[in-house]
Amino acid sequence: MPGNNVTLVGNVTRDPELRYTASGQAMAKFGLAVNRRWQNRQTQAWEEATSFFDIVAWREMAENIGESVQKGARVLVTGRLEQRSWETQEGDKRSVVEVVADEVGPSLRWATATVVRNERRGGEGAPGGAPPPREPSGAPSYDDEEPF
Repeated sequence: MPGNNVTLVGNVTRDPELRYTASGQAMAKFGLAVNRRWQNRQTQAWEEATSFFDIVAWREMAENIGESVQKGARVLVTGRLEQRSWETQEGDKRSVVEVVADEVGPSLRWATATVVRNERRGGEGAPGGAPPPREPSGAPSYDDEEPF
């Protein structure tokens, strides 16, 4: 299957931030640290490197992540890489590569989990009828639903 599919296993670096687009679509964003450890063949010492990724999830999965995932949790993420570009109010160009999640789940390597199936949610929009939060000035915004 062609494409830019990725699978990551790592630790959540910050609690998910749940937001809603202007059209009412839920979007969750969190950080993921992926550690790599290897033994140096010349020195026999163990070495380690950490890579950090921003994970973005949409719709019901975003709401489930907001309720289920916390900083420090070990999770598996499958998705695709996406690059977004924007210009700040000062005219500076910015760009970010994010992982847009197709699936997020707990890692059961060193933990257990209890899965509770949600009922289908009726209607869309922010809980309690609250207006959707807005992105801070100069930051990229998600004005509409997932792009594609």
